[in-house]
Amino acid sequence: MDQPVYHIPALLEPCIEGLNIQPAGVYVDVTFGGGGHSRAIMERLGSEGRLFGLDQDMDAWANRIDDPRFTFVHSNFAFLANFMRFHRVSGVDGILADLGVSFHHFDDSERGFSFRFDSPLDMRMNRSSSRDARAVLAESSEEHLADVFYLYGELKQARRMAAAVVRARAAGDIATTGRLVEVLRPMIRPAQEKKELAQVFQALRIEVNDEMEVLKRLLGQAVSLLNPGGRLVVITYHSLEDRLVKNFMRTGNIEGRQDKDFFGRVHTPFKVVNNKVIVPDAAEVARNPRSRSAKLRIAERLAPEQ
Repeated sequence: MDQPVYHIPALLEPCIEGLNIQPAGVYVDVTFGGGGHSRAIMERLGSEGRLFGLDQDMDAWANRIDDPRFTFVHSNFAFLANFMRFHRVSGVDGILADLGVSFHHFDDSERGFSFRFDSPLDMRMNRSSSRDARAVLAESSEEHLADVFYLYGELKQARRMAAAVVRARAAGDIATTGRLVEVLRPMIRPAQEKKELAQVFQALRIEVNDEMEVLKRLLGQAVSLLNPGGRLVVITYHSLEDRLVKNFMRTGNIEGRQDKDFFGRVHTPFKVVNNKVIVPDAAEVARNPRSRSAKLRIAERLAPEQ
């Protein structure tokens, strides 16, 4: 019997090319997962090169690379700078972040990431975390739930969905994915059911794992961690993530605020490498349909101004 695939890395070759890997460089894959991107990086490193792979889900430990140049770090990438200091690394030459969810998470019926299974409402990337999707639905105000569905899921029926959750939980705990689907189905167009349920589950996952704040922390740390000429390579999967990354790479801040000097030149720590976002071609989407919403952006750390 074939073993299930942990993950198929999206936009693999453009990511590796974008990192501009130097054989003796130090690189970080902050979303190690199945190790697909990391293994491609390792192939291009020389004997002096180093790679750190971070993942907050200990399931990824089983995919670690048996090589003295590789170090697995069990951590959320919000704490990247702390772990680099712990490993006595003062600067890195490339940071890669694939912000997608691994096949492993969607396909593990016990993790609650997918509406394909009737399973406990969990959705925690780090299973030692105390707040799961069940708690979010049970404890959040109706207004907050509406914001979660609208901002993170881009759902037009966000307010009605939030109201339905609040009504349903008054009659009993919403503890399973099947129960959540039952509660929300009246607000979902039958022709768009899979798409809109995916948006609901995406929104809850982002909230459970505080993904937007964690991304902001990663971007802020990249400025101080990257050596001049080092590359920041990020794959996003929804518009809020992409907007944050785009703004940050262009201006050095997540708001996209342009700080200009007397001559109108924008102060920014980065040079954007690809002005046009990179997306999967038709062949990749055919091989890996889950890559269809991937967007790749690349920036290079400029030398600090004197």
